[in-house]
Amino acid sequence: METTKHTIALVDDDRNILTSVQMALEAEGFVVHTYTDGEAALQGIQARPVSLAVLDIKMPRMDGMELLQRLRARSALPVIFLSSKDEELDQLMGLRLGADDYITKPFSQRLLLERIRALLRRQDASRAEGSGVSTGGAAIVRGSLTLDETRHQCLWAGQDIMLTVTEFLLVKALALRPGMVKSRDQLIDAAYGENIYVDDRTIDSHIKRVRKKFRQIDDNFNQIETLYGIGYRYKED
Repeated sequence: METTKHTIALVDDDRNILTSVQMALEAEGFVVHTYTDGEAALQGIQARPVSLAVLDIKMPRMDGMELLQRLRARSALPVIFLSSKDEELDQLMGLRLGADDYITKPFSQRLLLERIRALLRRQDASRAEGSGVSTGGAAIVRGSLTLDETRHQCLWAGQDIMLTVTEFLLVKALALRPGMVKSRDQLIDAAYGENIYVDDRTIDSHIKRVRKKFRQIDDNFNQIETLYGIGYRYKED
């Protein structure tokens, strides 16, 4: 049976980057839609849905930050940010807005391909796997929390919370073992996979965003606890 190809939206105002990365991705079997500004990308992604988006931060008409906010208002599409080495604040802001990952320029095409494949694998695995701790298939139930992996759905007290792939995997890693502390390194492995390095602050940014999403529904949400200098744990309600 033929495997469905993943489609990538590549957004960057540098046409040299667009051309070279598009060629590399297409050589690996991906379908690639390219855009040179955020406004065109938003319209294009709405018209032609994709599996994942790679966004530059600095762009005309609509920059990557605004584009990410617009995308996050309606979907949990996996997103990788491209940023310059001197844009550390932008990297953290991008993560807090909901990016799944970021890569600093200049970057190797091999690194980008590895990150894209890893993120798509995480998304596919999140939807396909059962956890063994379930009620009715692949649902993880912890008090008011329900995680349905096959639908990539998170519910809190019956209300839907839209989580990105990375956020979903972090909540899953914590909820699978309530009360047990997960270090940042363990959470990086759970959300990104082994042999992929990300800064500890990346996990902290994701956790802050996860808490914010839950507190938009429940002001008293405090199930994800911080143990300073150690990591995080999930406290069942």
